[in-house]
Amino acid sequence: MTTKEERLSFLEEMKDVRRIRKPNRAEVTTPRELTPGHLERQRAAVEKPLRDTNPLTSDMVEPLTAHDVLSWQRPGVQHGVFRKLRLGQYPIEARLDLHRMTVEQSRREVFRFIGDCVRYGLRSVIILHGKGERNPDGIAQLKSYLAKWLPELDDVLAFHSAQKHHGGTGAVYVMVRKSDRDKQHNREIHGSR
Repeated sequence: MTTKEERLSFLEEMKDVRRIRKPNRAEVTTPRELTPGHLERQRAAVEKPLRDTNPLTSDMVEPLTAHDVLSWQRPGVQHGVFRKLRLGQYPIEARLDLHRMTVEQSRREVFRFIGDCVRYGLRSVIILHGKGERNPDGIAQLKSYLAKWLPELDDVLAFHSAQKHHGGTGAVYVMVRKSDRDKQHNREIHGSR
């Protein structure tokens, strides 16, 4: 509670204050004239359409069912390394969940995810794509595309459908290559080449 004396003191201090007559609203009208920068950006946008750097195809793929097992390895991947990947013996360092995504959204996310894995030095990851059992035609759409996309990425060394406790045929283990920085670090430690 304030006393009468405090209120009078406050009013005395505020006697010269005037109300702002301008309304408290933002100017939302757009300027009518186009600046040279605006015209240049407009011209550049029309001349050069945005180039998609994502190499993953969105063409038709061979349809897979919910229970098909995904398995692929690049030449040069050792048998023992692939076996450990297949059995889920590597720790999962990151995961990407594609459930409820469209094919186009998944295409962008897979490309971005694998690139991020290389950048941050993540070698063993899992991608959850779902089994597609609820599809009326029985085709696992995302799984089918993923089976085509992963070999198209140079950064992917191998992949295999996950073990039951990690999602079974609704998920895939992915082995990602080392980043150039990590390769250099290994060379420095072990003194080779």
